[in-house]
Amino acid sequence: MANVKSKLFYGGDYGRIEGAIKELLNSQPEFMSTRTASSTRATGDATQKILADKFRALLGKACKEYSADFARRAMADLAFKDTDDIYYVVDVKTHRKEEGFHMPNLTSVERLARFYEDDMNCFVVLSVSYRIDGTRVTAEDIHFVPIEFLSWKCLTIGALGWGQIQIANSDVIKVMPGYSRRKWMLELCDKLFEFYPHEIGKINKRIEHFRKVKECWEKKNEN
Repeated sequence: MANVKSKLFYGGDYGRIEGAIKELLNSQPEFMSTRTASSTRATGDATQKILADKFRALLGKACKEYSADFARRAMADLAFKDTDDIYYVVDVKTHRKEEGFHMPNLTSVERLARFYEDDMNCFVVLSVSYRIDGTRVTAEDIHFVPIEFLSWKCLTIGALGWGQIQIANSDVIKVMPGYSRRKWMLELCDKLFEFYPHEIGKINKRIEHFRKVKECWEKKNEN
């Protein structure tokens, strides 16, 4: 199947959706209590629920199919197909600005590589940065982009499983509109070629450490 570029992202309509998301969230009546407003998890869950209920309408005619029924550990929080049958999975990330430095996981490098074997799949990051005044949640920065529009200057790889792509700092997100998926994936591979040898070095140090631990225990008498 020929590669079909997303009209939503390569046509630029995602900017309209970012604005609509911000307007939607900021038009809500106060949805947090004095007890729950201090919880970033509770605020994130409430924000995601609002988005899940209204997101299909925000997408408009571009959306042919829509789902928001996913388990917490699934790759997607929301998903939809457009009229060209491109399948988008959307990972919703919320970040309270007052809370300081935050490095959210996006997805496993292995999982993304498998997902992107099909050119008709698109992994999308929906990032919502907000502030809270009392119980009032105010959305400030909205990013709704495919992962390949995120610069490696704002991404890093964490040591979990095959490696986890992370936003290095949620307050600093650098978007490259229209960036090539092919180029981005080649850059991902190059990042991993640097990352894995470093991890091997750390593992070898750990092996050596526990060799010494074992030697100490072998010298001990049985009680």
